[in-house]
Amino acid sequence: MSTTQPSDAIKPRKSLILNAFVEMCSGHQSPGLWRHPEDESHRFNDVDHWVELAQLLESAKFHGIFIADVLGGYDVYKGPKNLDPAVVSGAQWPVNEPLAVVPAMAAATKNIGFGVTVTTSYEQPYHLARRLSTVDHLTKGRLGWNVVTGYLDSAARNMGQAEQLHHDDRYLLAEEYIKVTYKLWESSWRQDAVTLDRERGIYTDPAGVRQINHVGKYFNVPGPHLCQPSPQRTPVILQAGTSKAGKTFAAQHAEAIFVAGHSPAVVAKNVREIRELAQSEYGRDPQSIKFLALLCPILGKTEEEAVEKFEYFRSLGSIDGALALFGGWTGIDLDKYGEDEELRHVESNAIRSAVEGWSKATPEVAKWTKATVGRHITVGGLGATPVGTAAQVADSMERWVAEADVDGFNLAYAIKPGSFKDIIDLLIPELRKRGLFWDDYAVPKGTYRENLYGQPGQSGPHADHPASKYRWNAGVDASEAVIPDN
Repeated sequence: MSTTQPSDAIKPRKSLILNAFVEMCSGHQSPGLWRHPEDESHRFNDVDHWVELAQLLESAKFHGIFIADVLGGYDVYKGPKNLDPAVVSGAQWPVNEPLAVVPAMAAATKNIGFGVTVTTSYEQPYHLARRLSTVDHLTKGRLGWNVVTGYLDSAARNMGQAEQLHHDDRYLLAEEYIKVTYKLWESSWRQDAVTLDRERGIYTDPAGVRQINHVGKYFNVPGPHLCQPSPQRTPVILQAGTSKAGKTFAAQHAEAIFVAGHSPAVVAKNVREIRELAQSEYGRDPQSIKFLALLCPILGKTEEEAVEKFEYFRSLGSIDGALALFGGWTGIDLDKYGEDEELRHVESNAIRSAVEGWSKATPEVAKWTKATVGRHITVGGLGATPVGTAAQVADSMERWVAEADVDGFNLAYAIKPGSFKDIIDLLIPELRKRGLFWDDYAVPKGTYRENLYGQPGQSGPHADHPASKYRWNAGVDASEAVIPDN
């Protein structure tokens, strides 16, 4: 494990964006690690657990907490419709709804942001827009929405459907869905509509509230929005899909994109293509889209200590749980493969980018098989798992920046909160020494968007973001603030 740092002459150093990557379940990306005597992820039902985590991460100046979610069980492995491997191993089962805990974490903190995963496939946009506006108010503008279309048929069945919509059709629905939310958040209310005029008895100026009258293929929403404009109006738009349809959606709408792969080579092409598409097709500044790679660092004060820790983690991990997760992510049942049979690229209605990534050999792994996939996922899940000292892991992070052009990382855990404490005690001081991580929030008590971009006053999306063209600003007559796409 080399400690040679990449040359600064290749690209200027970026100040990294760091999010903690979690889910309201036990283990999350490392199935079976709840068996570790120091793991507390099993406390996910306890609000104090989440408050303590938010305070810990804010003390280290993490930009945000990225909360994943699923609406069904992982039932592809040893399937069909077999939940047992996930249930026994605790592979994202059981799992709670994530948005509910955000206000409690926000009440105990002042700066850290909260990115929450909510799918567009099973909830009306009028209802979700209200819920997200409410939490953006309660957090003083520290909310992000990870826009996903879903990938589990088990979720679709529980929502009254035989199976999910086809992969690309889910993105067509999501495209209309997000435009409805833009209209509700940005066009339905003038920024200064709430006057609280006690003398005249006017709480809200009726001239500052209007219907959006959206009529589309999937949704008919007259409006108006139930909530007055929140601090950000549109929460930070996060996204995670890098299929062809996912790239098109991301290039238009995403402000931060979550990428996952076992090496920089797996994601570099996707990063480059999305930046190019954003600029050429949608007129956006490609550098305004922030890419965050999934990483689960295993740290020690020495390399030997880190390796020993990693081997212990792996001994506790559940192979069945890992393969259950893989089945859900890709739609591929590896129970049908021999232990050393090479993984094939197949068409999938789940996460297509995951299938593409896992079917590619890399310098680190010459051949992905049932055995190598299972071992890899037990510690760190979909992403890379660098093992070593703080200097070695920081080298790895610099390599990701240099080779894949990412802007930061979603940091997963092997054990919680122990992995995050190692990151705080060992890795972050090394990153700061290299000038790769800030000393404090750029905008104290600012919105999530202000601190994501390090730009005071940037509470709403950038001017080149599609949501910005929907905004009904203060003092503007309704006739001059036309709602786009009507």
